[in-house]
Amino acid sequence: MQSKRSLLYHCCGSLFALSAVLLGAFGAHALKETLLAHDSVATWETAVRYQMWHALALLILPHCLQSQGIRRATGLCFIVGIMLFSGSLYGLALDGPKWLGPITPLGGISFLCGWSLLLYSSFKSGSE
Repeated sequence: MQSKRSLLYHCCGSLFALSAVLLGAFGAHALKETLLAHDSVATWETAVRYQMWHALALLILPHCLQSQGIRRATGLCFIVGIMLFSGSLYGLALDGPKWLGPITPLGGISFLCGWSLLLYSSFKSGSE
């Protein structure tokens, strides 16, 4: 039986992975001319790539951490990171407001915090 938190990560991971595929295809086809005009194809692709990697991390997170507290914090970091990092890059790629630029690093910091928590949990479980 899955915990509510594990189900949340599974749903979020699945939704983020699904939308990464959709946004990748949308960017490659429907938005191709717009992204080329703004010279932002690479920005769009970076957003999609980071979203997909962290969506996959959310899907496997419940299976690789014993500590509920670290799992909860790591999952939250990845969810916030996807929304801030990828979300701001999507907006910037579409010539959105420039205030999105400073939001991108906040998402990156959130990703780094999540991966740091996973690293910490490895050392913590190795010392027990």
